[in-house]
Amino acid sequence: MRNPAKSPELAHTAAGEQLRLDVLTLDVDSSESVRSCIAAIPIPIDVLVNNAGIEFHGTVEEMPIESVMAIMNTNYFGTVRCIQAVLPQMRERRQGCIINIASVAGHISSSPLGAYSASKYAVEAISEALAGEVKPFNIRVAVVEPGIQDTRMARDIRDPIHSAYRQPARFSGLFRAALAKPVPPEATAAIIRDIIESGTWQFRHLSGPDAAPFVGWRASMNDEQWIDWNALDDDSWYAAVQRDFGLDARS
Repeated sequence: MRNPAKSPELAHTAAGEQLRLDVLTLDVDSSESVRSCIAAIPIPIDVLVNNAGIEFHGTVEEMPIESVMAIMNTNYFGTVRCIQAVLPQMRERRQGCIINIASVAGHISSSPLGAYSASKYAVEAISEALAGEVKPFNIRVAVVEPGIQDTRMARDIRDPIHSAYRQPARFSGLFRAALAKPVPPEATAAIIRDIIESGTWQFRHLSGPDAAPFVGWRASMNDEQWIDWNALDDDSWYAAVQRDFGLDARS
């Protein structure tokens, strides 16, 4: 954890389940922190799950460049740092499993999530290259792509931000409507566990009931149609969301 002082609840849960859990300090934004943490683990690492992620939302014009850089540093470079730290031992033992948490946003880029989507597109790309590199060493790589799930990150997107553009308010409404029937993050946890325990070599894993419809929806349009959909006037956009997903994003 970046801040182990926040771990008592996790430790209490583990104790109740009679699970051994050691909490170490790890900040994926820091190469030195990643190296120190991995070096402090005295036993071989069988599985790496890259789940650390942050999200800031805003239009390309209005988002501070510092926020764009922070998203990439945590979501993408943090993933790469951890992979590089564990791979030598996995390669030497010819055994391991690396699971990278991406998102349906790794397939779909819409305002105001452009910067977040960019980081997830990057995770998808590096994971695909990595999988081919390490398979000869018997190291499995998988990408998990959640839809809208009931996390603090998703709840933050529900809250509209001030913008000169219409898209942020519309996406806030979309997230509010989707979270009215929340999908718990345990849905993704179950998929992660299954990947680890099943030994599957399947690369991509969608998570949640809306993940496949969202990805299929984007795939049904060519690039120009997708851009036109995002550029619709408000009435047409809300009507399309209601028609295609049964979500009243106006509420």
